[in-house]
Amino acid sequence: MIDIRHMVICKRMPKIFIFFVTVERGPCMTRRKRRRWGILPAESVDSAGSANRDVGVESPGAAASLIQDDSAPLAPEPKVFKELLVNYEPHESRLAILEAGQLVEFYIEHDDEDQSAGNIYKGKVENVLPGMRAAFVNLGLEKNGFLYVDDAHAEERDHKRARPIQDVLKTGQDIVVQIVKEAIGNKGARVTTNISLPGRYLVLTPYSETIGVSRRIESERERERLRSIAERIRPKGMGLIVRTVADGSSQKALLRDLIYLRRMWTRIKHKARVMRSPALLHREASLIARTIRDHLDESVDRFVIDDEHAYHRAKEIADTISPSLKNRIEWDNGVIPLFELRGIEQELDRAVKRRVWLKCGGYLVIDETEALSVIDVNTGKNVGSTDLSDTVLSTNKEAAIEIARQLRLRDISGIIIVDFIDMENEADQAEVLKTLQKALRHDRTRVTVLGLTQLGLLEMTRKKVRESLLNQLTRVCPQCDGRGHVLSDEVIARRLRQRIIERLKESGAEALLVEANPAIASHLIGPGGTNLKELEHLTGRAVYVRGNDECAMEDIRFIQVGTREEVERLGIPVVEGQILEVLVQERHASNAKDGIARLEGYVLDIEAGGDRVGDNVRVEVVRALRTFATARIIPARDAERDQDLAQTLSFDSLPLTNEKSYSHMLPPAGSSGPEV
Repeated sequence: MIDIRHMVICKRMPKIFIFFVTVERGPCMTRRKRRRWGILPAESVDSAGSANRDVGVESPGAAASLIQDDSAPLAPEPKVFKELLVNYEPHESRLAILEAGQLVEFYIEHDDEDQSAGNIYKGKVENVLPGMRAAFVNLGLEKNGFLYVDDAHAEERDHKRARPIQDVLKTGQDIVVQIVKEAIGNKGARVTTNISLPGRYLVLTPYSETIGVSRRIESERERERLRSIAERIRPKGMGLIVRTVADGSSQKALLRDLIYLRRMWTRIKHKARVMRSPALLHREASLIARTIRDHLDESVDRFVIDDEHAYHRAKEIADTISPSLKNRIEWDNGVIPLFELRGIEQELDRAVKRRVWLKCGGYLVIDETEALSVIDVNTGKNVGSTDLSDTVLSTNKEAAIEIARQLRLRDISGIIIVDFIDMENEADQAEVLKTLQKALRHDRTRVTVLGLTQLGLLEMTRKKVRESLLNQLTRVCPQCDGRGHVLSDEVIARRLRQRIIERLKESGAEALLVEANPAIASHLIGPGGTNLKELEHLTGRAVYVRGNDECAMEDIRFIQVGTREEVERLGIPVVEGQILEVLVQERHASNAKDGIARLEGYVLDIEAGGDRVGDNVRVEVVRALRTFATARIIPARDAERDQDLAQTLSFDSLPLTNEKSYSHMLPPAGSSGPEV
């Protein structure tokens, strides 16, 4: 107990009295007294009007466990202007996160692909592998999920880590699992029975009683306050993790989020009881909902969406999750596409290249492999102005900041090796490492820096959840057998589609005919012409697309721009009833019984021609459409009869050598269809 003497002067009394007050600082002193004498701050009142009570520090051991390292805490960084940009296309949506106008994170969600990370399934154990201490679980997906033994018995509170997998799981057993890592390459999804349900402020862990607080909340007092709230509201037998966005939130807000998560878990358990395996029990939120839940906080200054329907949907979600931030959501309906206007497309082009230039003149070389990723730092054009050590130090520090950004942007995960320029001074090495760790604080994915090796290489790891940006935007090049990358067909088709829109706006024409590589042309047309119909609905013009093997993958040729009649004459080179002799080039992609021939890029679907690949056949056009025509093979006896009739019949006005054998098979008058 410590006695502190204070002098108090009472001015209301006619005489001055001096009082000696003993202030007790210890466990017996009330919270009100401590606050009165400045030992605790006054209670803060949030926007909802509820008081947030401060919580004292736990035992020294508990407090020490919250500190990330033994070094002094880094000073807070100045506020940067942060933006969230969402671009909506007919079959995909993309999120770009910008800090100070620079792209730092990028996410893609395809409508035709299942974004499985975070999904919860009722699966069936397919087989148990004691030699791998793991099991494969049938989730109803293309590949079975991989379940490791330590992730297989979360429901057993007193389980022993050393139990064999065959004692935990049996073949044919039903089990509820959550995907923690999406299927990548030839590997199936990684699953666990340790279910976690993320909300706005909390993460509910039904099979764990652990209380955790995000390490990104730097204030020790705030961490303890949130930990105390979590302990009070934690459901019996469950655990809670307080997210970064909960910093400064009231107990009422956290409790409301917990009620929502408990209702979600109740629905999941009910589905698990009534549904047969394999079955999807819970699907992770859409891109808009995830963005508002995980990224929209006080640090975000603008949230811009270029689709009106998605904009109104985002407003509705934000009104429920974070109403105070709803006014930061904006709708961009400008003529220039949002990503083109903000330079995102150009940034993505640079994000798939090996070399990244630094402002000082140095550069990085980034190589991603299946096992690890390697980043090499070079001085490049930076020759310095003083001595070599200063040049190396400045280049390495700038490289460290850029490496942290590239890891977030490219979503590089797994084992990462960084080869900085050699530094002989240990103080310089420590300064570069400190700069890197400071830049990595912005990364939402867990990163562990292991330090320098004896060779001077920096070792680090980054949690792997999904495919890297390089694998999402590119495909393995068939020409180099996977040693290089080119833009995927979807990305090229989207860019060519934008060029078509710009050409129509410039010309003001009614229609146009374009040629592209057959693989790209098929994406522009889409299944059953769906993509072409959407393009025409968007522009209000007629668009004709045909494939040409002579076109490069990223090339597009504008063959005709003019009236609809002019373009149609070139775009549809055949007419119904026309007889042709064509080469069957390949089988139909979705109907192997049919064959495919092409006339100047125009597709001819030959019924029952799948077995005639490589043969020249005589066909009759049955139906001619804008993107393709169907034809039937003329039997051999009919072809011989055609030749006999051609020799006996004479036409007064039509040379027999240039026209069809039957007058009823001639193209209609005025048609420009080619004659064979």
